[in-house]
Amino acid sequence: MLELLKELCAERAPSGCEAAVAQRIIKEIGPYAELRTDALGNVIAFKKGDRPAKTRLMLCAHMDEVGLIVTCITGDGFLKFAAVGGIDPRVMAGRRVLIGAGGIPGVIGMKVLHLLEGDEAKTAPSIEKLYIDIGVATRQEAERLVSPGDTAVFDSQFEEFGDGFIKARAIDDRIGCAMLVQMIRQPQPFDLTFAFTVQEEVGSCGAKAATFAVAPEAAIVVEATTAADIPFVVEEKRVCFVGRGPVVSFMDKGTVYDRALYRLAFSLAEQQGISCQPKKATAGGNDAASVHVSREGVRTAAVSLPCRYLHSPSCVIKWSDAEETLRLLSALSAAVAGGGAA
Repeated sequence: MLELLKELCAERAPSGCEAAVAQRIIKEIGPYAELRTDALGNVIAFKKGDRPAKTRLMLCAHMDEVGLIVTCITGDGFLKFAAVGGIDPRVMAGRRVLIGAGGIPGVIGMKVLHLLEGDEAKTAPSIEKLYIDIGVATRQEAERLVSPGDTAVFDSQFEEFGDGFIKARAIDDRIGCAMLVQMIRQPQPFDLTFAFTVQEEVGSCGAKAATFAVAPEAAIVVEATTAADIPFVVEEKRVCFVGRGPVVSFMDKGTVYDRALYRLAFSLAEQQGISCQPKKATAGGNDAASVHVSREGVRTAAVSLPCRYLHSPSCVIKWSDAEETLRLLSALSAAVAGGGAA
């Protein structure tokens, strides 16, 4: 699973450009499941279990990542851009990016410190004041390499460091994809459906279509979520902690989660000695916002991996959390599909 995560994080797939990740996932799970794709690019996999499910369960993880999109090219060959998904401009300046299918290299630039005046020197620049430098001098030269509408991602390498930590771009949500692939590779006690969704970062569009097609009775959304266990953050604002296992949400900006599924997750974790923690905030959101209101409604839980520096070039997780999250997902999916989530 670690090697697969490394390979998935290396693929460039901002929202709307998930094909490379989808192809990699299809290659990995083809021998183990019945596959189909839809018009948006979602990959839906049916995994035959030892027995038919008593409750139709769907597990989903999104394939896309945050990124940038070129909006125009200036006369002197610089690229103006907008964000694809939620990115803090403070993590952008000076970062290397790769643009378009060809991976054209560039650097995000801004006005140099020595030229800043007044309040400019005291505040972070907005995206409107940033640009991408691709090393050309004219619009004509730039247009031979890129076009408005081309997307870009941060150029950031996968690295293992410290005591079991991993740094990479796009861990949100390639780690969820990697865990679902691992589940598909393994025998399951009940039939399960897995959805690898597109465009979560721009409004959970893919999950809306996938859930309508699958028509599950219950769903588990598998995500990465904000860990704020860092200096200068007070205890009650830390949300969740890296190294303390999977994170189960009770509510966020898009969903009030099914209370029985929430309690079941913690009950199973206690029974099986799995480290587990609540997400102690109602911030953010994920594919559950689309999933739980599909058709007549879907009972939904969110199980996430704690991740520092989300939506940045250097997301940080601890591998032991991935192992514990996979254990909880296996136990929870078996219980729910087996009809034990009353």
